[in-house]
Amino acid sequence: MSFERVCGVDDVQVDSPMRVELADQVIALVRDSAGDVFAIGDRCTHGDISLSEGFVEDGTLECWAHGSQFSLCTGWPKSLPAFEPVPVFAVKVEDDAIFIDPTPIFKENN
Repeated sequence: MSFERVCGVDDVQVDSPMRVELADQVIALVRDSAGDVFAIGDRCTHGDISLSEGFVEDGTLECWAHGSQFSLCTGWPKSLPAFEPVPVFAVKVEDDAIFIDPTPIFKENN
């Protein structure tokens, strides 16, 4: 894995997605209320809408346009109209900095 620093932990507001670009990938970065950090593909698979403009709720990121909710852990949609997953990205936090591996991961629907 090739992790790259994207920002400080405090740069990401709790439950407020942040758009980052890394190695030709557009990523929605989320820090939840427990302090966990997630990175998923920023484009909704239903309508090509930026997910970083959406809403964080119960472990999902909801597309503001049509309401599809994507799991922050797996990238799979939890509600229609989307039925295809977005990629997830490996994240690590070290010394109050967030690092992401820009290699997309597609996980099984669990």
